Amino acid sequence: MATEKNKPLPFIANFTAGAIAGISEILTFYPLDVVKTRMQLERGKSTQGLVGSFKKIIAEEGFGRLYRGLVPPLLLEAPKRATKFASNDFWGKTYMGWTGEKKMTQSLSVLTGCSAGATESFVVVPFELVKIKLQDKNSAYAGPMEVVRSIIKSEGVLGLYAGMEATFWRHLWWNGGYFGSIYQVKALLPKSETPQGTLLNNFVSGSVGGFIGTALNTPFDVVKSRIQGAEKVAGSVPKYNWTYPALATILREEGPVALYKGFVPKVLRLAPGGGVLLLVVEFTLTVFRKALGPPYI
Repeated sequence: MATEKNKPLPFIANFTAGAIAGISEILTFYPLDVVKTRMQLERGKSTQGLVGSFKKIIAEEGFGRLYRGLVPPLLLEAPKRATKFASNDFWGKTYMGWTGEKKMTQSLSVLTGCSAGATESFVVVPFELVKIKLQDKNSAYAGPMEVVRSIIKSEGVLGLYAGMEATFWRHLWWNGGYFGSIYQVKALLPKSETPQGTLLNNFVSGSVGGFIGTALNTPFDVVKSRIQGAEKVAGSVPKYNWTYPALATILREEGPVALYKGFVPKVLRLAPGGGVLLLVVEFTLTVFRKALGPPYI
């Protein structure tokens, strides 16, 4: 990140770096997301673990099924990750201005991360909804546009925002944990003296941040998957509707372990994925600073 004597990079630089990082991460780890969704949509006690789920999907549906639903998140990743890092940069500068702080603190890192997550959630909901519908084992949709047309026809345009509230909480908790812990981990790591050391520190802190963010937000992700994966039935109240009552329902009916369904594939994706994100973002921003020259370096 820029030091205090460097002029902050323009918004478009942070936006572009986030977009490049997001696409890099999803192309690397997407099959884990498919397995995670399948495990979260399963009711009752899980019958398949991570390896068993992979084997079952490949045996019954073919290897290509691990990439089903890739188009919506791929289209989303650029604006999603770009929004994540650009809004984190925006809120960080805003809160430092409001509080008079000259540098980021632990509490400001958490507040900034939560605000960035809340901002990001408004962008991702329709894409997440389409992705969940396509990843479901029972999905009969031919592709993303058929999902969109079906939802709009039966529920109207606002139907594309089913699960908005759950998505808001999922992103708020993940970003708060991710960006807040990155600040703390970087402070604990030995100061790097080489570019390679800096990249390693970024990967380690990003991976730890990804793990902590995932541990905090997985119960909200389970609820989001249940809300968005359910088919609407006219005249009936959905079993899962609002986030915190849904958390209580799952806890009561399936036990606390059910709130962490899909945690293993999720953390295997988002812990190293968080490292990849931060590494690519920092590397890209460094390239921009060198290209733009003073006062950015």
